[in-house]
Amino acid sequence: MAYNLLKGKRGIIFGALNEQSIAWKVAVRAVEEGAAITLSNTAVAVRMGEISQLGRQLNAEVIEADATSVEDLENVFRRSMEVLGGPVDFVLHSIGMSPNVRKKRPYDDLDYSLLSKTLDISAVSFHKMLQTAKKLGAIADYGSVVALTYVAAQRTLFGYNDMADAKAMLESIARSFGYIYGREHNVRVNTISQSPTMTTAGSGIKGMDSLMDFANRMSPLGNASADECADYCIVMFSDLTRKVTMQTLFHDGGFSSMGMSLRAMDQYEKSFDKYRDEAGNIIYG
Repeated sequence: MAYNLLKGKRGIIFGALNEQSIAWKVAVRAVEEGAAITLSNTAVAVRMGEISQLGRQLNAEVIEADATSVEDLENVFRRSMEVLGGPVDFVLHSIGMSPNVRKKRPYDDLDYSLLSKTLDISAVSFHKMLQTAKKLGAIADYGSVVALTYVAAQRTLFGYNDMADAKAMLESIARSFGYIYGREHNVRVNTISQSPTMTTAGSGIKGMDSLMDFANRMSPLGNASADECADYCIVMFSDLTRKVTMQTLFHDGGFSSMGMSLRAMDQYEKSFDKYRDEAGNIIYG
């Protein structure tokens, strides 16, 4: 059901790849709620993914860009203002990738050149996006910017690797830039900390199925789906949240506030056999 929450608004969605993508679902919901949008992703993602199909479906221009390139970002914002007829009212940053995770490098044996790429792609790109938009006047006063994050920014989760460092930086950028953008232009900047979600990027995380099951058992409301996350993003883009900024907003069914749930405890007590050494002691780590 549509409520016209974004009627007359303009926006840019970064990171849609295929129907599994949260960004894809946000783009669909934004248009359903009355917005006009443009879409952006890398040239490789445009060739390999289905974003062109989404563009046709939503009558949205697809603008190729490497989000780590200021020049490319300038083109995205300039072209979007030209196509949409003025500064945008909302932006979604749904970008994240770790070459170390893809190459299965453990956290205590990172390739530092790859770590730099992780941070640039997954976090510094957010700063570049905000700085570029501010210099170009590309986000209208009282606009809204949202980036997707994860609880691993605050808590250690096995297998999340250097992406946890990137998400921590992403959240810090939202606070630091949110102060400046809010004071000068009333633009609000927030991050949404989503439940583990089986997107194309999420599927690369070690033990993702087990992580999703654990989070679901721990959360009183269960895991939040990609569709539900899209709904939350729409609310954050709307005028209903004009005084919410510099926040990490947990959208995880309550997981981030839990210590141990009954369902998780039940599973925990079943068996430790595969984690015991020859002497029968539990191996932790």
